[in-house]
Amino acid sequence: MHIEILVEDSSGEKLLAQLLPRILGEQGAPHTWRLKAYKGIGRIPPGLSAKADPAKRMLLDQLPRLLQGYGKTPGIDAVVVVLDTDRRNCKDFLQELKSVAQDCNPSPRTLFRLAVEEMEAWYLGDREALVKAYPRAKRDVLDRYAQDSVCGTWELLADAVHAGGVAAIKKVG
Repeated sequence: MHIEILVEDSSGEKLLAQLLPRILGEQGAPHTWRLKAYKGIGRIPPGLSAKADPAKRMLLDQLPRLLQGYGKTPGIDAVVVVLDTDRRNCKDFLQELKSVAQDCNPSPRTLFRLAVEEMEAWYLGDREALVKAYPRAKRDVLDRYAQDSVCGTWELLADAVHAGGVAAIKKVG
């Protein structure tokens, strides 16, 4: 089975690159997959038009066009779209996403997986591993994290482990 996995950012891609072999087995045995990261979540275009600028590389902006293409591509058994909810209502957001897939003809087998708030919560969920990976992580910033809270997770993680924190990341885009 070949799976195309679309994720909204490079940090999610890196996380999934580590997790997928543990979940599915090594690449090619028996599954193959391709991870594709975008530069943000974007918005589902009005009327599901596929007229968004591909150069901007925002996942939801491109989703109707991508799913239509995957529906016509032989050898792709499933498309998995991994997104942060970013404080959206999960049920409404999931229904909106499923509508995009259902409007494709032919429609690829599409699974939507939502991280409540942000995928960076995976990293913050194991403080011991995080500190081992980032020995100079700011403990006072990590102390502000409440497990499973909606708190601006990626910003908190950036402030804890990245030089200059979230401000430095936003500065470079």
